[in-house]
Amino acid sequence: MHDDRRRARRAGRVVGALAAAGVILAGCTAPEPVTPAVTGDYTQLSLPTGTQIIPPSGIAPAEPPAPSTCGALASLRPGPPVPPGDRPPGRLVADILARGRLIVGVGQDTNLFSFRDPATDTLTGFGVDLAREVARDLLGDPDKVEFRPLTPGGRFDALEKNEDDIVAQTTTITCERAERVAFSTVYLEAHQRLLVPAGSPISGPQDLAGTRVCAAADTTSLDTIRRIQPQATIVAVPDRADCLVVLQQRQADAASSDDTILEGLAAQDPAFEIVGPALEFEPYGIGINKTNTDLVRRVNGTLERMRTDGTWTTLYRRWLTALGPPPPPPAPTYRD
Repeated sequence: MHDDRRRARRAGRVVGALAAAGVILAGCTAPEPVTPAVTGDYTQLSLPTGTQIIPPSGIAPAEPPAPSTCGALASLRPGPPVPPGDRPPGRLVADILARGRLIVGVGQDTNLFSFRDPATDTLTGFGVDLAREVARDLLGDPDKVEFRPLTPGGRFDALEKNEDDIVAQTTTITCERAERVAFSTVYLEAHQRLLVPAGSPISGPQDLAGTRVCAAADTTSLDTIRRIQPQATIVAVPDRADCLVVLQQRQADAASSDDTILEGLAAQDPAFEIVGPALEFEPYGIGINKTNTDLVRRVNGTLERMRTDGTWTTLYRRWLTALGPPPPPPAPTYRD
């Protein structure tokens, strides 16, 4: 466990250095705080390209239906490979086999989940290893994967346009999203929380009124903040890792995302800490084109194997022990 944490911190320091555009983390032990001494108002430093400032609405949006109420958490039961000649509609597993590689949409800067290791120039993390397990079962080789970088806002378009076979990018299953794409069974259960500077007076959502809160655009985290604290100004950034830069530059008072993501940010800069209760339950699923039911079943077969042979727990221990001891893998729910 200690080795895993040291590896996460070491990788986190490199990711933080890249994201902070030149801020260099020194030393071989625990990272030093890299938060710059910024004075003046919010306008004195440039925000990440593509950032939008969403002013307080004063009115809380309606709460969306829970995914359990619309059946979004129920997926297709694992099944045997489709025999040659039986061609289901939509993009085919046979096409992936003929191509010889699985095309996977992921983030590149989500520490612990999917980030680029500068020593090998390869993507690594829990989500990356998860995708490799799918390739192992589908193609017989975990390295037969082509990773394509995605922002949160681009992942569903990529699936609908068949640009990616699957998306393994900390994607929460919701009723609205299940109308656009298919999901695997739940493979990880996260919870939305807050990241703030150490010693901040902010301890929960009640303290966010009149503050600036960073969240990634096109995410459930942003929608939750608008709902639970309509008096907050939201700094909507293109990528989740941009929130660390925004916090370091004192352009926001807090950031909100899933605890899996915030732990990765906190590992990069000990000047910040996670606080407050869980704001929202975030069940993660692998996204797949809605027409490719055969691939949905094959992915669920991989997840079922990982639950039973211990691979899921091994990956959790490798990457996510900052969240605590490994829980049992989420139990699958099937609709057929």
